[in-house]
Amino acid sequence: MVENQRVWSPDSAARWLAEAVETGNALTELPEDIAPRDATEGLEVAFAILERLDIPPCGIRLLYRPGAETLIGPMIEGRLVPAGTPIALDALRNPTLTAAAIGVLAAPLDPHSDEAPCFATLHAALDVSATRHADATGDTATRTADLALLGLVVAGRGKPLAPMVVSASLGARGGKRTVMSRDLGAAFAEAAGAARSLGGLPAGGLLVVAGLTPSVQAAGVVTVSLGPLGRLASEFA
Repeated sequence: MVENQRVWSPDSAARWLAEAVETGNALTELPEDIAPRDATEGLEVAFAILERLDIPPCGIRLLYRPGAETLIGPMIEGRLVPAGTPIALDALRNPTLTAAAIGVLAAPLDPHSDEAPCFATLHAALDVSATRHADATGDTATRTADLALLGLVVAGRGKPLAPMVVSASLGARGGKRTVMSRDLGAAFAEAAGAARSLGGLPAGGLLVVAGLTPSVQAAGVVTVSLGPLGRLASEFA
């Protein structure tokens, strides 16, 4: 006797999420029959959202989460803003902040190569994670489908090649903060591996690694420091 096999497509979930991206309306839990079951299906949904909205991805973003699986999703140019841009909290749902770094590729990322990515510039950044859902809970599959919780990425000035082991810190301006040593080389290698598994990236594509520090809530002026990559500040209101 042949067991019933699940027939699933990312399109139904992508339609729900694409509407939430366009309108800003809160999304309730996806119906079980259309919800992705794992991170692989969640990533299919995320790219199907961009296809539905006719938004080309400009890179790959990894979001490290303490005690949970790393989220992988597409980076979108329209979600990248320069440091100093005031950010309205009412435009984001359940926002949380972590330090991040951006690598701009100087050469294509060949899907058949395992060489380290070659960067034109590196940027200290502030990752603003946000949801399209009414609450901040959810499993890895759901959060991957939700564009890997992509809200905004605030980018500092570009730097030439710099030491890859940096001291990362994040917090309210003038407040206490935890300083952590982070190996950006290892993080970017992981991001490059994810990008290669999805077909690679052209020169100029972005590798974004977020979650480099414990998260903080978005309020007032928040500053990020990544050692030789520099500092940046963003104001939330």
